[in-house]
Amino acid sequence: MPYRRILVPVDGSETSNKAIAAAARLAQETGGVLRLFHTIDELAYLSGFEYSADVVGMARTAGEKVLEDGLALAKLSGVQADSRLLELPGLRLGETVAREAADFGADLIVVGTHGRRGFSRALLGSGAEQIIRLAPVPVLVIRGE
Repeated sequence: MPYRRILVPVDGSETSNKAIAAAARLAQETGGVLRLFHTIDELAYLSGFEYSADVVGMARTAGEKVLEDGLALAKLSGVQADSRLLELPGLRLGETVAREAADFGADLIVVGTHGRRGFSRALLGSGAEQIIRLAPVPVLVIRGE
């Protein structure tokens, strides 16, 4: 089955950039399009801090930059790509990505993973694992290192 609508959750990391590159190669082969997706969870940015509109504004600006840089990478590959920035406070990453995949009509999600293990994974959780569990479509996981 050719993947024509590929969703790529991005966070600006090197691993995320590898996921963009992998998704772009697939899109080139299938004539597909990419949607780069970044979500702002106010709770993640504000935990341990008093609520501040400035902090949320900085998170929004940083998210826009992540998407802008990611789009530049995707377009270097010559594929059609767009982006979306969402603020969905209280939703976990996997829930947000599953919702966006359905809204976009994605037939594949390509996500980078940092490959954390042990205590750091237990402490931070695994975004890729959440996405895999909740995704309504196949997920291609790109390892960082």
